[in-house]
Parts: sequence; structure tokens; C-alpha cells
Amino acid sequence: KGEFLIVSGSDKKCYLYTKEGTRLAIIGEHEGWVWSCKIGPEGNYVACGSEDGTVAYYQLIFSTVHGLYKDRYAYRDNMTDVIVHHLTTEQKVRIKCRELVKKIAIYKHRLAVQMPEKIVIYEIYSNDSADMTYKVKDRINQKVECNLLVVTGNNLILCQERRLQCLSFDGIKEREWQVDSVIRYIKIAGGVSGHEGLLVGLKNGQILKIFVDNQFPIPLIKQQTGVRCLDISCSHKKLAVVDDNNTILVYQIDTKELLFQEANGNSVAWNTHNDDMLCFSGGGMLNIKAGNFPLHQQKVPGFVVGFCGSRIYCLHVYTMTSIEVPQSTPMYQFLEKKLFLDAYKIACLGVTDGDWRTLAMSALESLELEVAKLSFIRIRDMKFLELINTIEARKKRGENDNNTFLGDIYAYQGKFQEAAKLYKRAGKEEKALEMFSDLRQFEQAKEFLGSSDQNNFKQLIKKQAEWCRTTNDPKAAADMFIAAGEFMKAIDILGENGWFEKLLELARNLNKADVEPLTACAQHLANMKKYNYAAEVYLKMGDKKKLVQLYVQSHQWDEVFHLVEKHVEFKDDVYVPYAHWLAENDRFDEAQEAFHKAGRRTDAVKVLEQLTLNAVIENRFNDAGYYFWQLSMQCLDIAGKKESGELKEVEDSILDKFVEYQTKAEVYYVYHL
Repeated sequence: KGEFLIVSGSDKKCYLYTKEGTRLAIIGEHEGWVWSCKIGPEGNYVACGSEDGTVAYYQLIFSTVHGLYKDRYAYRDNMTDVIVHHLTTEQKVRIKCRELVKKIAIYKHRLAVQMPEKIVIYEIYSNDSADMTYKVKDRINQKVECNLLVVTGNNLILCQERRLQCLSFDGIKEREWQVDSVIRYIKIAGGVSGHEGLLVGLKNGQILKIFVDNQFPIPLIKQQTGVRCLDISCSHKKLAVVDDNNTILVYQIDTKELLFQEANGNSVAWNTHNDDMLCFSGGGMLNIKAGNFPLHQQKVPGFVVGFCGSRIYCLHVYTMTSIEVPQSTPMYQFLEKKLFLDAYKIACLGVTDGDWRTLAMSALESLELEVAKLSFIRIRDMKFLELINTIEARKKRGENDNNTFLGDIYAYQGKFQEAAKLYKRAGKEEKALEMFSDLRQFEQAKEFLGSSDQNNFKQLIKKQAEWCRTTNDPKAAADMFIAAGEFMKAIDILGENGWFEKLLELARNLNKADVEPLTACAQHLANMKKYNYAAEVYLKMGDKKKLVQLYVQSHQWDEVFHLVEKHVEFKDDVYVPYAHWLAENDRFDEAQEAFHKAGRRTDAVKVLEQLTLNAVIENRFNDAGYYFWQLSMQCLDIAGKKESGELKEVEDSILDKFVEYQTKAEVYYVYHL
């Protein structure tokens, strides 16, 4: 495909070069000069013919050189470059080495690349988890042969069959371990920089744990079959192994108990965030196992190399793929067993908002408040978070009736019938009553009223009435208020709508002692000009003063004078408004007389003076003479009462006014003649 060059000649060797001219490897050596080289039709085969008549046929195998740490995948490209791929952000960075890349190791912020004559260690200096800027930290200018290369925080680990060497980044050998069998697999188990632990799987089935700062390996597991692949859980309590028979075996490390095994597996990886989840590949299938629950399978080519959160990393030929795996299935498996904390841990790896809500509700209904709270926080449901805080506060105050708590929870979910049953079971019928009242389901609320519970009955009817009033059903509201004994509110509604028949009926049914509602009924009837009905209410109350005022307001003078004959104390309350009414209706003579009867002499004089002035202006001299005569007689009357002591504050010129008015009376009378 034009990616490589084959070069041969007089040095009796055949070389493989990149198309940029970088020598990669010697394909073969001959006794004579190599005169001819040809590439096979399939591309990875080379035929060489030499001067001595020998023809050699070579197969070129390009193995995958790569390394993975969590979501950072480093692999060889074009034989001389290293590409670091951030599998989460999809960022890629290319590092040009310009030599054949033989081995790659990556761990945290370190990257080690082995080339034919040296090893280069790169480092990210930033604390940003998404930073992809690698810079050279150290070089080890040594030609090193090894089967496996591992980099840790401060060291390089070289595997040479049965021997492990620990080098510093300066190339100084710090430690060496010799084991009983060929080393098949090495996995960094984490740890503080400079004190990391390594899991080492051997061909004889032994699994060791080696700390880079400790000379003595620690045996973990010894099985009968060789180790192909292994991984340790995030809590370091469980170990998963793939053996030579392609069997997955999971061990409890402290007891060495075999917890689980499954056939047809070629690689295995624990979830880096959850201790109970692992995945393994084999037979073209990806298998996910959570706890002791059955496997969840899906078709995925290649083999698994990492399991980080909800992402599984699979290598297929030369391509690394990141597969987003929803964790709904394992979460529901834990949920069915009421293992809420485990279900929450699974959900944290990646589930939908709907799954979070299901988990939150299930935990809440089981009164697992902490898990429920954490789950509702994830979906920002403030309503249920407030409910949980309320329940926690009530528990601190000593409440411990779970039926009541569950009733509140079901009510918040809209499961009102279930909530009511729980309230009843807890002996809290009043909460059911309050709930249905707030829902305006008053008929259902009445089912929770006791026969002797009159107070709650009235409160319920009152709420029902308020609801009817809000929904523009005033007639029903008035009836409800009457039933609840809220007479004033009922009277206001009847008055606003002009329903005098209902007002009168209510007034007739009220007790005489119900002064306030009776007074309100009478006032509304009076406002509707139903004076006779209003008078009937005042008569029932025995309130003569209000009755007098009503008769005066309605100008029923015959009735009011008949009443004043029996109750003279109301004379002033009657004659003064009567006199004003007469004056307003141009009946001044009668008005003047009425003011006299009311003892309002000043008002009577004013009216008489007005009558006199009108008569003069209108040239009615006979009437003018008569009115002046009346004024003079009133002045004489006042002067007489002053002499007798009945009136004290009287002006001294009152007799002079008498003479004046007498003279004017005679003049106007003569003028009339």
C-alpha cells in the first residue's frame, strides 16, 4: 500500500524502511549480495533472491503495540509515531519518535516509549485531566530487550521471561525479582507514587503482588492453569483471571475463595468505579456481570481492555472502540433485591433521569432516605427533597410511625387512595381528611369523619364552601357556609347576589341571640329595598332603634309616628329627618312645625325665615305678612322663656326683633290690601 520500502544490496541484507526513509528492521541476511526483492500480492510477504542462488520467502508480522490507562489509550502508528487518544474527549496527540517504536507503557501522567537504542519517558505537567501536552521528562540511552514494559510514577519495570527489573528514570537498576515461571501478564494495582503495587500472572498459574519498593513478592492465588489476563477490583478485594482454557475465574483475595467462573472468555476488566461490576469478552460477545446476578450480554467484536464508569474499551484488530453501556439493567437487578446502596453505586456509573427517578422513588418508599435524597439530588427534584428533609426532622423529634411517613410519600406521588389507607392504618384519619379537603375531594373526605367529630365536619364544610365560592358557585357556597355555621359569609354571598328570599329564610331560622347575622340580614334586605322584611328582622331582634331608623330611611312616616307615640325617646330621631324630608319636598310649613316638635327652634326659625324671604321675592305679600307675624310670635315666646329661666343663651335684642317683625307683618299685610 506504499507505506514501507524494501531495500537490499551488497551488504547481503534485506531491510524494511518507512516511506520517509527510517530504517525499521532487518528482514533477512544472505551469504551473497541480494540482487532482487519482491513483495507478495497480499502485501505482508517478501521474496529475496541472492547472488549465491538462494531464494528466501519472508512473512512480515506487524504486531499491535499499545498501552491503556483508564481513558487514555496510546498506540503505535506508522511504526515510528505514538498517538495518545483520550477516549472520553476524543482528543488525539501525535508524538513523532522517528525511530521504530517497540514498546509503549502509559500510567497516570507518565508515558514510556521503547525504541531500539533508548527508552524515552514523557510527562504531562498540568493537573488538568483533559490535558494532552506530553513533554520529555527523561531518557534512558540503553539498548534493552524485554517482553513487557511497565511505567509507574517513578520507575520503569522490565519483564524478561522470569525476571523483573525495576529501573529509575535515570536507567539505574534499583531492584530485581526472579520468579518460578514465565511472566505472562503485568497489571499496575495502583498505590502512592514510588510505592505502587504490581499484579503479576505466571504461566504456572501463580499470581503475585509485587511492590516496587519491596524485594519480596506476595503470593495471592495459585491455580492449576496458566494466566492469560488478570485484573483487580477497585477495592482490591477481588481478583479476576483468564486462564489458558479461556475460563474467567473470580476470586475473593483474602479468603482465596472462587466466587464465580465462566467459560469462553479471552479478556477481563473490573469497573474502575464499582467493586461489584466486571466485564469480559469472548466468542464475539461482551458480557457484563453485576454482583451475583445473571450476565448481561451484547454483541461486540474484539476483546475488552478496560471498563471505566459506563464506558467499556474494546480493541478490535488495530482499532480501539469506546462503548457507552447504560447501567440500567444491573441497577434494576439490585433494585429488585432491595439493595438500594448497591443500586445507587451502579446508577452513578451512568443511567437515564428516568432510572434515577425510579431508584429514588423505590428507595423513598422503602424509607431508605439517604439513597433517596442522593438520587433526587441527581435529578434536582426539590419537591421530594423537601419531603425527605421534613421526614428526617420529624424522626429527630421522635416520630417513628412508618405508615404516616409512607402516607406522606404516596400523597406526594399522587397515590391518594393508598395514602389515605396508610393514614387510617396509622390512626391519623385527620391527615386523610386534610389531604382530601386540600384536593377538593370533599365526598371522600367525609368518609374519614367520625360521627362525633362535629368540629372537623364544620371545618370540612367550610372548606367546601370556600371552594364553591372560588369556582363561581355562590349558591352552593352559601348553603355550605350555612351548614358550617358561618352565617356572616353566607349572608354576604346572599346579599351580593340579591337573594332576599334566602336571606329572609335564614333570618327566620336564626336565633334571636344571633345579633350580628340578624343585623346583617336586615341591612342587606334594606339595601334591596325590602323594608317590610327588614322590619320583620328588627322586630324579631327587638331592636326598636334600628326599626325607627329603617322606617325613617324608607320614609314610612305613619309607622314611625305610631312607634314614637309608644317610645317618645326616639322623637328627635324621627322629627328632625322628617322635617328635612318635608323641606326637601317643598313642604316648608310642615317642616317648620316638625322642627318645633323636635325642639329644634333654631332650625324652625331658619325654615320660617326662608319661607318669609321666598314670599317677599314672589310678591306674595299676604303670606309674607303672615310669616313675619309668626317670626315675631316666636321671638316673643323665646323672650318669655328667657324670663322664666328655661332658656339662658338668648340675645338681649330678642324683644327688639319682636317689634321689628310685628311692624313688618302689619306693613306687608296693609300692602297686600
